[in-house]
Amino acid sequence: MEFIFEGLRKGLHLILSGNPEIFAITRLSLSVSLLATALAVLAGVPLGAWIAVKKFPLKKLLIALVNTGMGLPPVVAGLVVMLFLARSGPLGFLNWLYTPKGMVIAQFIIALPIITALSISAMQSVDPKFYNQVLTLGASDWQAIRVCLKEMRLTIAAAVMAGFGRLVAEVGAVMIVGGNIRHQTRMLTTATVMETQMGNFDMAIAIGLVLLTVGFMVNLALTLIQQNKVLAR
Repeated sequence: MEFIFEGLRKGLHLILSGNPEIFAITRLSLSVSLLATALAVLAGVPLGAWIAVKKFPLKKLLIALVNTGMGLPPVVAGLVVMLFLARSGPLGFLNWLYTPKGMVIAQFIIALPIITALSISAMQSVDPKFYNQVLTLGASDWQAIRVCLKEMRLTIAAAVMAGFGRLVAEVGAVMIVGGNIRHQTRMLTTATVMETQMGNFDMAIAIGLVLLTVGFMVNLALTLIQQNKVLAR
């Protein structure tokens, strides 16, 4: 137990003393995960809403595929992106392998099915009569979808938080695509793994505490949004 408490003490000291490497890693992690989440929201929310309201062949199969994508192993996403971005791959000319841009793509692929699936679920919970009523008032399909999404904004916010929470704690894809290069592609998760393997437990604990804090802040933000909406009713 003394070993654990000593590691916690040193880890907290590193954070409170403003260790520049820890904060640089944190900034990169947040920027990559936030950008990937934003891109997934821009693509996944309208896509999910459209799938939910439209009738077309193999719709159930498509929804099943999206739901399956929610459990996509990050290492598989990382492997696919690496193959495409490799020098001999179809996108090798971009030179994005082992860069933050490549990691954003990998995390986007992970977050997209999560946000899309939750958006489908949110849109399907809307009363079809409400959607049809908006259409009868002269709205286009996308205008009606926007109105419904506005009514379900709390559920959509939860989907966004879920996507970001998954990304900020992800390690496999960013390790493969980013390479865990110091001062370039080292993330909170990959740094924690590396420092633990090297026996630098004080640094690993410090980075782990930052990662837990980020996760807590995400959930706190969602809780405050939910409670404020409930109290406003």
